[in-house]
Amino acid sequence: MVGAMTTRIPRIIDGLLAELLQELPAVMIVGPRAIGKTTTAVDQAATVVRLDREAEAAAVRADPDVVLASLKLPALIDEWQRVPEVLDAVKRAVDHDFSPGSWILTGSVRADLLDASRAATGRIVRLRQWGLTQRELEGRVRQPSFFERIRFESPGFGSAAGCDLADYVSMTLRSGFPEALGLSERARRHWLDGYIDQTVRRDAEDLGEDRDPVALRRYLVALAANTAGVPSDKTLYDAAGISRVTAHSYERVLEMLFVTSRVPAWHSNRLKRLIKSPKRVLVEPAMIAPLLGVEQSVVLRDGDLLGRMIESFVFAQLRAETTLISGEVTLHHLRTDDGRREIDVIAEYPDGRVVAIEIKATSSPALRDARHLDWLAHRLGDRLIAGIVFHTGPHAFELNGRVRALPLSAIWSAT
Repeated sequence: MVGAMTTRIPRIIDGLLAELLQELPAVMIVGPRAIGKTTTAVDQAATVVRLDREAEAAAVRADPDVVLASLKLPALIDEWQRVPEVLDAVKRAVDHDFSPGSWILTGSVRADLLDASRAATGRIVRLRQWGLTQRELEGRVRQPSFFERIRFESPGFGSAAGCDLADYVSMTLRSGFPEALGLSERARRHWLDGYIDQTVRRDAEDLGEDRDPVALRRYLVALAANTAGVPSDKTLYDAAGISRVTAHSYERVLEMLFVTSRVPAWHSNRLKRLIKSPKRVLVEPAMIAPLLGVEQSVVLRDGDLLGRMIESFVFAQLRAETTLISGEVTLHHLRTDDGRREIDVIAEYPDGRVVAIEIKATSSPALRDARHLDWLAHRLGDRLIAGIVFHTGPHAFELNGRVRALPLSAIWSAT
């Protein structure tokens, strides 16, 4: 199908946003550019102020307190960073009247860097939104989280009819950007490349510091080539041809722009000799293809790249699943310092219990794919809720008493 997507897709955070607005006066939705933050917020608002329209921005700039006092609530302030002083006005409005469900703010990635944003702590609660997930695309936002189903051993980990490795790669390359969904493969590739170009040129510049966009893109390419890995800092800055200091600055920028993220290493007093280095992933795994200049046929012929893309895709789906569960689930990775043992994802619940996950780009996982999970099970005992080997085949089955093999679709499908 060719043509941009226009239908509003229900999002995972819709229910949570509505719930927060029943108790809190102001919520700021943050996340990558162009993933639907404004579209999500509009459904909850009685009034919308769009500060990317100069007439509206000029009025707010002239006297933000007067303008805000005239609005029917709840009010959405979109692109708030265009008139940063509006944030102080919202803060004053909240101080005057703490009534729930009054204000929603959406805008650029600068929210984490502006002093005004930090000054609003305690008045404005931040809510993260990520790109579209497969759960959302299939209309399954009301199903229980994968992490709830695993913890309470709910049924519903069946077959993934019709899904194979090529399908999962296609899902990865399709991206989670609503604007790119209905585009042809060629048009989508150009859209993503334009997104990357704007990220390294305009978005990075908006953060207020002078950066070389060519060098920043080289560093992003190095991160893409090592996504879902634990490369040394030197590996990355040497590949990009920049200094260590510059690399650290660039990494901070890319994280603030929600382009890359670091998955922290997991630690336990029951285990020794674990590395502390984070795993790096691209927030939107579809960007790997234009950054590395590869197509789906190339990905399917490159085992290392295929594994990295599938793991990045799975991590993006799991990250969104944490939003659906009551009580925070944090995602980590595990690796011993000798490199002999590693586990792709450790999901830790508030009570300290964990689900350990391996991700395999194979349709027929075997017992050997569970060996690191077995190793962990013997050391954690009852603290381990379950070991999971995700795979690209159609069936769910037990590998042994503590480890089950699940198709990737089990993350979002309860059938």
